[in-house]
Order: sequence, then C-alpha cells, then structure tokens
Amino acid sequence: MDTIITSGAKRSLLPLLCFVLLFLGSGLYFQSQNVEYAFYQLPGHVAILPALILAVWLHRAPLTQSIDVIIKGAGNSNIITMCLIYLLAGAFASVATASGGVDAVVNAGLSIIPPAFILPGLFIIAALVSTAMGTSMGTIGALAPIAVGIANQAELNPAIVAGVLLSGAMFGDNLSIISDTTIAATRTQGANMADKFKENIKIALPAALLTILAYSLLTSDAPQISTEAYNWTGILPYAAILVLAVLGLNVFVVLLLGIALAALQGSLLADYAISNLGKDIATGFANVQEIFLLAMLVSSLSEFIKQQGGLQWISNKIQSITAKLRLAGNKAQQLAIAALAFISNLCIANNTVAIVLTGDVSRNLAQQHQISPRRSASLLDIFACISQGLVPYGAQALLLGASFGLSPWQVITYNYYCLILLMIALTVVLLRRQTTPVVSG
Repeated sequence: MDTIITSGAKRSLLPLLCFVLLFLGSGLYFQSQNVEYAFYQLPGHVAILPALILAVWLHRAPLTQSIDVIIKGAGNSNIITMCLIYLLAGAFASVATASGGVDAVVNAGLSIIPPAFILPGLFIIAALVSTAMGTSMGTIGALAPIAVGIANQAELNPAIVAGVLLSGAMFGDNLSIISDTTIAATRTQGANMADKFKENIKIALPAALLTILAYSLLTSDAPQISTEAYNWTGILPYAAILVLAVLGLNVFVVLLLGIALAALQGSLLADYAISNLGKDIATGFANVQEIFLLAMLVSSLSEFIKQQGGLQWISNKIQSITAKLRLAGNKAQQLAIAALAFISNLCIANNTVAIVLTGDVSRNLAQQHQISPRRSASLLDIFACISQGLVPYGAQALLLGASFGLSPWQVITYNYYCLILLMIALTVVLLRRQTTPVVSG
C-alpha cells in the first residue's frame, strides 16, 4: 500500500515537471534562435495550461471534481489576498510613475553623485528606485537609457555599468514591500510584511555596503553627469509607503494611501492631471495581469499535487537529505528552503513563480522545524532573487544585454551584489542561533 501511495505522490509531480520543461525548453529554443526576451515568448500563465490539463487527466476523477480542485487552489485565501495586493501595488507603481516619482528619484540621486563615486552612486540610485517601485524590470527599464549615456560620457566599461544596475535592481526586488516577490513570500509563509522587511534588511544592508565598497574600488574620476530638473516632492509617496509599512500598518491601507498621496502630490505640486488617475490605476492593474493569473494557476496545480501527496513526498525527501548534514538546530532545514527557492528559479527564471511553487513545501518545513514565518519568507525571497540575478537567461540580464549591446553573460559577471548577498546569507544561516516560531499575520 505504501508503495502505491508513494507512486501516486511521485506521479502527481509530473504536471509540475511538464510546466518547468515547457517554460525552460521554449526559452532555450527561442534563445538559440536569437529571439529577444527568449524566456518570455511563451508566457508562464500560458505554459502552465498543458500542465493543468495533465494534472486533471492524472487525477482520475470526474471532470467536475477536477474543476473543483482547480477552483479550490485558485481560490486559496492566501493566493487571493496576494493577488489583491498585486493589483494595488501595480496601481501605486503606475500612478507614482505617471506623477513624476521615478524621474524625481533618479535625477535627485544623479544630482548629488560626486564624479569619483559614479558606480557606487548608480548602485544606490538603482537600489532606491527598485525599492520604491518594487520591480527590478521597471527599474532597469527606467535607468538603462540613463546608464548607457553615463557609461559613454564617463568612458566606463559598459559591462561594469550594466552589472551595477542589475545589482541595485535586485536589491530592491528582494527588499521592497510592494515587490511581487515580497508579497508572494510573506503570503505563502504567513509572515507579516514589516517583520520580513526587518529580517531581510539585516542581511541585505551589509551586502549592499560591501557592494558599494567593491564598486568604489572600480571607480575613478570622471566628468560630472548632467541631470534634468526634478521636484523633490515626487519622492514623498515612495518614502511614505516604506515608512508606513515598516511601522506595521496594514499593507492594503499602505498601498491605498500611497496611491492617494502620489496622485495628490502630482496634481498639486507637479503637472499631473488628476483626471488620468482612473486610467493610470487601470494601467497598473493591467501591468500585473500576468503574475496575477499565474499565481492563481500555479496554486491550482499545487492543489492537485498536495491532494495526491506530492508535496508531502517532497518534504519527506528534503528532510531525509537535510538530516544527514548534521547541523545544529534547524540550520539544515533553512538551507533546504534556500536551495528549493534557488534551484526552482534556475529552472524557471522567474523568482516570483519559484516562490509560489515552493511556498507550501517551505512552510511545512518551517512549521515542523521551528523556523519562524519571517525567516522562511526571508530565505525564499533572498535566494530566489539571488538566483534570478545570476541567470543569464533571466529577463533582467537579457534587457540589460540588449540595452548595452552586451552578452547577458557579461552583465551577470559584474553583479557583485547577488554574489555578496549569497555569501552573507549562507553565513548568517550557518552562524546564527536557531529561530523560534513567531506568530505573524
């Protein structure tokens, strides 16, 4: 009987394997054909449909029952909450950008960079913008044209400048309270966003400081960079949501206040037309449509795997492996959560999807081994983002490569932040004392 159950549990993982192979395989094929953004030619929320069909077939139940499983997974309260946060985060990013927030942050930073501090200064700007926007791709899209001009004007190695931009973008992608990775990590682990931020900053800040030092050693005197006029008030909405979130205010309230503040400052102190607010909010909703749908469909796929014992089988396998490591306390299990996120992202090249896919297994491991929700959420987010910043077929490296006319391999070579973050995160796991569970909401 145990053999039959184990066989069924293993078989339930086939749809997940199907999804990974379709997503990864199509990306490798299109990359071999020199297609731009190769890994995004077959969107994730489309690639998962054959996997769901396979899951329904393997379920061996009436179609109505299988559809009920799909609906149950997609309607999971954590997933729905996460998707609603995605919508509000997308709306805030859209309104804040339209009202001049991104331009204000970028030009304010560029105006105060000393000539001999260009590379670390660019890293800091990218880190601030990505933390404010909550998206590494949005940060790169906004800053890449400026960074290309800086590289030409200052006669800097374009690969180094691209690596600096990627480093800063991944800092905010991992840390921002409106990043889809943060939202996914906290919701799947049942962690409070402020707690997760405080957990992450202990690791991310030392890594950022060492990265600034490393890029300082590569910088020499260069001409002053020209900037455009900007309004300091454009920075206020970003600063406000960061402070309010860290203070522990409900994330829905934080984002709603952020949208209102961005619209008000833009209309009162800039040239933002308040009549465009509804359209900009709708644009923000549309911008997160893909990750919204994918999160729901991945949850549906996970529900099939969960009901057939696949997640428990994975959890048991991981525990049997980590038990052999002979590390004190729950350090082996923390490394297991880190490895799950890192390896999943290597396969999928999408850190948010990797977190959603491994969320249930990671939460089970955390609950069984007294790992606090904020720690497991932090580990998932950190190691998925490290992996994303180091894969040459990730969207970030591909966009930077296209912007600078470089190979994506050249771009990731100078991504010092992710490499330093990896070393610090592993050191913290191995040296820090065992955690105890903390109830988070």
